[in-house]
Amino acid sequence: MQPYSFRTALLYLTNQLGNLYNKQEYYQITKMIFEQHLKFSSIDFIVKQDEAQTDIFYDTFNKIVTRLKTGEPIQYILGITPFRNLLFEVNENVLIPRQETEELIDWIITDNYNSNYILDIGTGSGCIALSLKHELKQSIVSAWDISDKALKVAKNNAEKNHLDIIFNQFDILQINATLFKSSFDLIVSNPPYIRNSEKILMHTNVLNFEPHIALFVTDNDPLLFYRIISQKSKIMLKNGGVLFFEINEAFGMQICEILKTEGYHNIELRQDLSGKDRMIKAIFI
Repeated sequence: MQPYSFRTALLYLTNQLGNLYNKQEYYQITKMIFEQHLKFSSIDFIVKQDEAQTDIFYDTFNKIVTRLKTGEPIQYILGITPFRNLLFEVNENVLIPRQETEELIDWIITDNYNSNYILDIGTGSGCIALSLKHELKQSIVSAWDISDKALKVAKNNAEKNHLDIIFNQFDILQINATLFKSSFDLIVSNPPYIRNSEKILMHTNVLNFEPHIALFVTDNDPLLFYRIISQKSKIMLKNGGVLFFEINEAFGMQICEILKTEGYHNIELRQDLSGKDRMIKAIFI
């Protein structure tokens, strides 16, 4: 077979992987490979889509396809993923940033542009903390995670993107919140929220490769993190401070009730672009 052009690479990838992804996903995967390994620009995808590449790239592409067949996400294979005009290192120790999280950040940026002290609980790759620091440059942003391996990734991302973040390895379930009494204007968290019983509904490229510690909670207490974070954030937030959550679509009303019980005000539940309950904002007064 002749060395791949973008068009023939896309066709080959689609044929090899069958129904593992949809048509748009195949295009995006092929596009990411060409951007990473051949430095294709947006113009290149138009004017060079039928231009054959090198034999070296032919071998590289085939190796990537072999790994994709196992269900391994392209982001882990390439080791990077774009998110809100930044590039993030990702590996098996952190979740791959998703569109829903970008929508949550959009909401925060729109509503809280004067927040000076921000905390991201369960930062993972650092995508929320770094995006907020990048766009709210005056803010002082802290990022916590229980995983030292995840924090290593987040710290590398902060260094590569030239962003100053205060990182700490903390377990939010165990930390003494009074140590940070009235320290933050805004707290945001995308905690584990998928029930163990929902594993059977998940795509293999998530279930077999992404870190379970960042994904799953027990069925008997699926709202554990929301309850504890809501309680401790009351101590850590300044008066008038704001709490944002990304949530499991099945528990929107229940999480709103937790926030109401804990004394939060102006509780707002929003849907993502797919129409699913996905994020919540509440004010502590």
